[in-house]
Amino acid sequence: MFHRYVAIGDSTTEGMDDPDGAGGYRGWADRFARHVAQAQPGHPLEYANLAIRGRTTARIRAEQLRPALDLAPDLATVVAGMNDILRGSFDVSAVAGDLFAMQEALVARGATVLTFTLPDPVPVMPIAKPLRGRVVALNAAIRKACADSGAILLDLGAHPVASDPRLWSDDRLHANTAGHERIAAALAHAVGLPGTDDTWTLPLPSAPARRRHEVLRAELAWGRRHLLPWVGRHLRGRSSGDDRFAKRPDPAPVELPGT
Repeated sequence: MFHRYVAIGDSTTEGMDDPDGAGGYRGWADRFARHVAQAQPGHPLEYANLAIRGRTTARIRAEQLRPALDLAPDLATVVAGMNDILRGSFDVSAVAGDLFAMQEALVARGATVLTFTLPDPVPVMPIAKPLRGRVVALNAAIRKACADSGAILLDLGAHPVASDPRLWSDDRLHANTAGHERIAAALAHAVGLPGTDDTWTLPLPSAPARRRHEVLRAELAWGRRHLLPWVGRHLRGRSSGDDRFAKRPDPAPVELPGT
């Protein structure tokens, strides 16, 4: 039984791009919280989400770890690293140290801590091929951090379905609703909730092949809508998380259907 779940991280933990129907985002953390609450009827679960989009691992440690510890969770998720990979100054040793420190601190306070490795980005975003080595290095660091800290590892990156473009949003950086649902189901299975299984690993049905002009049109549209604005923002030293606050900074009971 868990009493309080606290999630820290960046945009994927915040829930982009899984619309909640009210102008915000739901995401795998919200969905995982519901899995946990449903698995323990009669034992309410409180949930806080401190994640903010655009945050690097160092900033997550500096800004979110202490508030998370102060909330005294007995369940926590620590997911970070993608924003570091996208920067020219990527230092896998520094990122690994920050990840381990966050996991260790939460485990030492008695929390069950979960995290996951990153999927191969190339099937989703072919232009990301030069970053594949960084993802491999970060995933190795995440695995070692979990082995050393006692955090539970969901090795999402080891399953090809995680890189199926149909589970990713139009921006190719965030999961879509179906993708967030899969991650939540995977975390529920990883923590051993009753009634869960590994069906989240099953591949989607085969997709029809796209013609070359369809692929080209999609690439041009993605570049115009997402890549160019991202490049422009970073050239100006701006982040998508500037002036933003956590969506759920205070623990509140998880609402279940029919309650």
